[in-house]
Amino acid sequence: MGKKDQFDKPLAQNKKASHDYFIEETFEAGMVLKGTEIKSLRGGRANLSDAFATIRNGEMFLHNMHISPFEQGNRHNPTDPTRARKLLMHKVQINKLYGLSRQEGYTIVPLKVYVRNGFAKCLIGLGKGKKNYDKRESAAKKDAQRDIQRALREKQKVSH
Repeated sequence: MGKKDQFDKPLAQNKKASHDYFIEETFEAGMVLKGTEIKSLRGGRANLSDAFATIRNGEMFLHNMHISPFEQGNRHNPTDPTRARKLLMHKVQINKLYGLSRQEGYTIVPLKVYVRNGFAKCLIGLGKGKKNYDKRESAAKKDAQRDIQRALREKQKVSH
């Protein structure tokens, strides 16, 4: 695997986000990390499943993202694994997200965490909550698409 391949490889992903929300727009934000958190992230020891983002005083924060403490790190002064982490974005983007997220049914959802050019980044999306029937419809579409792909592969095998 070359250097080019490791860029944007997700270190943590929120797989439930596309199931629970219609993602309408995505933004990239830098993450403020402390101590050995980047080493734990690179080791794939992060979890985004219960994470959410909020905007307070014109600043964006990521809550409930779990980054396990690094074993070989500073054991005397460990950081809280689920502490609120500041996200770095342009003021214009934060204001746009704030305005859109104030609308009924919209929320700011972290989608994945990755490293780009040595910096930890978080892809966040503006999500509109799905109703139960929307979730069933999405699952049915996904199943139908999978069946189509399977049939095409079978047809290719028969023709060769």
